[in-house]
Amino acid sequence: MSITPLMPVYPRCGVRPVRGEHCHLIDEDGTRYLDFASGIAVNLLGHSHAGLIGAIQHQAETLMHVSNLYGSPQGEALAQRLVDFTFADTVFFTNSGAEAVETAIKTARAYHQHEDGDANRTELITFTNAFHGRTMATISASNQEKMHKGFKPLLPGFVYCEFDDLEAVRALVGPRTAGFLVEPIQGEGGIRPASQAFMQGLRDLADEHDLMLVLDEVQCGVARTGKFYAHEHYGVDPDVLATAKGIGGGFPLGACLATEKAARGMTFGTHGSTYGGNPLGMAAGTAVMDAVANEAFLAEVTEKGDRLRARLEQFIGNYPELFDCVRGMGLMLGLRMKIESRPFFVHLRDNHHLMTVAAGDQTLRILPPLVAGDAEFDEFFDKLSAGAASFTMPEPA
Repeated sequence: MSITPLMPVYPRCGVRPVRGEHCHLIDEDGTRYLDFASGIAVNLLGHSHAGLIGAIQHQAETLMHVSNLYGSPQGEALAQRLVDFTFADTVFFTNSGAEAVETAIKTARAYHQHEDGDANRTELITFTNAFHGRTMATISASNQEKMHKGFKPLLPGFVYCEFDDLEAVRALVGPRTAGFLVEPIQGEGGIRPASQAFMQGLRDLADEHDLMLVLDEVQCGVARTGKFYAHEHYGVDPDVLATAKGIGGGFPLGACLATEKAARGMTFGTHGSTYGGNPLGMAAGTAVMDAVANEAFLAEVTEKGDRLRARLEQFIGNYPELFDCVRGMGLMLGLRMKIESRPFFVHLRDNHHLMTVAAGDQTLRILPPLVAGDAEFDEFFDKLSAGAASFTMPEPA
């Protein structure tokens, strides 16, 4: 038998972490890595946050799972906190970002299937270079052929449009349009924030035509940008929002948030999840909310992000042949390179023990734990500087 016990769908590298300490990962051979990848924007409280660990330990000793056949005091309490802190009126808890986006897609379609809706409206306009997950619906919502290969036929109901091009969107809106599905800041696509005009324009189009504005904030949400959700930077509220990653701080957790109007089609029997909202997940989510859902913490993330960005912009001037620009918000930053970013990402990891994340559009994602401080930022720049100085540019093709 030649196949590996773990299905070989990931090209896993040689780093094998077995322990985490604050903003560092420790390999099984004892090598320490500065973790500015955060499990791809998941470990927002680092790897040894006492409040998160304590909440999970206590809940594991008390009650882990009962199913959604029964009342959920823990789920009701966390849902209420999310409602109180966001645009939403109601919440459905999931296990992952892909499942949260699936729920959001169903919610947007169900809105139009309601007795007061237009049942012809079944299509969501989605955007180039988006990433919404790996399920059949979420890969169908993306225009990326690399995610489609081997899985066709795709699911119908998605129309692709150029990201941040409002006039192109306007031209696509028609009698079958149900709404828009968009990341306010594209993560996998290269840390590309939408413009203010684009986000406001989508909201205006949705209002004009009674469509659903659905936001995928799986990566950019939960304090990552210095706001609890990134759409707050734009002063634009969605109808439906998918969230995950940071909301569990490392525990598998996601959620779909919606207004009462948007959720009118999500009635008894229309949706479900065996594990979604179980007491253990709710304990993790509550501990994360305790830590980050306050103005002081969010202001601190903004201040750290401003300082990190300013240092990055100063730093890249030393290597004009290597780096193009810095983009993003808060502690969701992208270092766009003048070459493909993956070789440099590997170089930083393997030779300088710095974890970052490669992304599309020749971009290196910098996603530190939100609890990182001056010592970690200094270490980051020491490793980044050493990495840039020692990097050998690839030969032109």
